[in-house]
Amino acid sequence: MRYPRSSRRQGQGGAALIAALLVFALCTALVVAMELEFSRLYQRVANILLAEQASAYLRGAEDLATLALLADYDSDQGREQPRDDLLEIWAQTPAPYALDEGGWMAGCLRDLQGRFNLNALAQSAAAPEGEQAGAAPRFTPAQAQFIRLLQTFEEPQLSEQEAIAVTRSVTDWLDRDVEPAPEGAEDDYYFGQTPGYRTANRPMASVSELRAVANITPEIYRALEPLVSVWPEQPAPLNINTASATVLRSINADDDLSPLSAAEGETLVEQRQAEGFADIDSFLESPVFAGKQEQMAQVKAGLGGATSYFLLSAEVEVADRRMRLYSVLQRSGRQVSAIARARGSLDNSQAIRGEEDTCTIAPSLDW
Repeated sequence: MRYPRSSRRQGQGGAALIAALLVFALCTALVVAMELEFSRLYQRVANILLAEQASAYLRGAEDLATLALLADYDSDQGREQPRDDLLEIWAQTPAPYALDEGGWMAGCLRDLQGRFNLNALAQSAAAPEGEQAGAAPRFTPAQAQFIRLLQTFEEPQLSEQEAIAVTRSVTDWLDRDVEPAPEGAEDDYYFGQTPGYRTANRPMASVSELRAVANITPEIYRALEPLVSVWPEQPAPLNINTASATVLRSINADDDLSPLSAAEGETLVEQRQAEGFADIDSFLESPVFAGKQEQMAQVKAGLGGATSYFLLSAEVEVADRRMRLYSVLQRSGRQVSAIARARGSLDNSQAIRGEEDTCTIAPSLDW
């Protein structure tokens, strides 16, 4: 049987049309895929460029902080006894700086030696002479101060015994042995957690380590975070000219585990408002410590009026994207060096070693 030529031509034309449609569909799919890939590549490159631009601004903030610290060092050379207080240029929080391309940059410096150094708890006290073996040892000045600091909280309120238990646990976390102190906790306690882990047995690298320590509840951690630090690793004297009223309340006679009252803490802050305390003796001559000077000999050794470690908290907004930088700056003479840094977006930034940002530019997360 033979088909007419017109029928064969119509069949060939239909096949060609289908082939053309298939080619067109394939090309369309390729073009769409290429456009999506190009859009992703373009956005990725734009994000990288914006991140680099923001990082450049944040490095500039670190340079500005360095200049402020050096200017303060130079001005202190005219004093008989250099000191750092909250009236100096480095302690001021400037207004956000507008950027030429739009957006802004802001930052502030905070004194890390104006906070209680957790690593000072690493050393345990020896048992008093003449007491029986196994008796609970006395507290070091740092441990006694931390016990008092824990009792200053309005929420949660801790009794003296509860504060002692927390202090013992932190000391066991830091010391090099694995023998738990009375009311403390070592590996045998932490192995029983889910998941199990071990004590650090070394100086803390972050305030956030407190969350892994026995007897530290989330409420205690939130109350402690803005008051404590882990810098420097080898604890330096507490700067009485920059410490908060709460931290100042933790300073008391060695044999007294009770903190100063809130009114006494505010009194100390008011007394230093003019120019700060001239020296440690003038601080201890405050009526708040009347009759206690002789019992505060060891406490005096842990107090100072100058600072070498600062925390820079800087934030920049470029193209509606925010980046943050936290730098621990060490000042030694006329040299300032960044010994630790952390950065990130506002949503995932973490403060170096847990130091909480107290700047007013924006709320911060744990570092």
